[in-house]
Amino acid sequence: MNTPSVDEILERAHVVALPMRVRFRGVDTREALLIDGPAGWGEFSPFLEYGPEEAAAWLRSGIEAAWTGFPEPLRDRIEVNATIPAVDPAQVPDILDRYPGCRTIKIKVAEHGQTLADDIARVEAVRQARPGAVIRVDANRGWTVAEALEAARSLGPLDYLEQPCHSAEELAEVRMSLQRAGIFVRVAADESIRRADDPFKVAQLRAADVAVLKVAPLGGVRRLLDIATRLRASQVDVTVASALDTAVGMNAGFAAVAALPKLDDDDLLDVPPAAAGLATGSLFLEDVAPARQFEEGFMSTAPIVPERDRIAALAAAPERRAFWFERVRESLAFL
Repeated sequence: MNTPSVDEILERAHVVALPMRVRFRGVDTREALLIDGPAGWGEFSPFLEYGPEEAAAWLRSGIEAAWTGFPEPLRDRIEVNATIPAVDPAQVPDILDRYPGCRTIKIKVAEHGQTLADDIARVEAVRQARPGAVIRVDANRGWTVAEALEAARSLGPLDYLEQPCHSAEELAEVRMSLQRAGIFVRVAADESIRRADDPFKVAQLRAADVAVLKVAPLGGVRRLLDIATRLRASQVDVTVASALDTAVGMNAGFAAVAALPKLDDDDLLDVPPAAAGLATGSLFLEDVAPARQFEEGFMSTAPIVPERDRIAALAAAPERRAFWFERVRESLAFL
């Protein structure tokens, strides 16, 4: 992939600020730099705490979308999961109403300042509101190994615990301890892949049953597909998720799931991809394009084109635009 100059990127850039329905990852407004490129729209929206070297992967992803485009899709619709932030249980039914038909629910847990009792109440609220749903919980590295084991006992049954602890070594310890205790909960790795020097370490350590892969932090759709193929070869399942992307960034996530190589089961039937964490647009009050529509818990993988009037209405303040332009300059130096 040829890297455009900073001037080529910035002359095509628009910085937006999207208000959120509920606080998520500590923010009430999600900012992003969108690139209107020759091959389509790309997004650069690394979280604010990320330095330029780590943010460079996000820029590479945005450049790929804007200047190269996406691989050919193998499927035109995919299942998605609902996402429940670390909210009061009373808010859960209203949030779930924004995810019609979703049979898999991911719930944020281990929020700073909250307790396991808060997490239990939130998970129970989900089960009451949507009986029979498949439950995933995401701790974002918030637990110790002992706390993760206690949570698995208290919150189950679960599809998986996502990034319960900080390091890959701790994930391996959690996974082994769960097996020894006869607790049938899978362990998923997120930060231990996307924020690691070696994204395959979790497979080498047998630290995860599932890899949660996000396009932007990994550097683009094609790199995600390469990582997914190699992890699947190590018997690690894959879930594709968003990094709180706008509708533009979400296009890349849908393109990744649409292009995941097909898997056959023992009867040579195509195994559909795991429910993807790509419905987080429901967390925004406004976005740069009309919302993707739910179809019994599924969504179309067709790309959505942002609307110029929405981009203009959601434009960030001049000082924030300058801030994001500088982030592009700093990050481009690492490509």
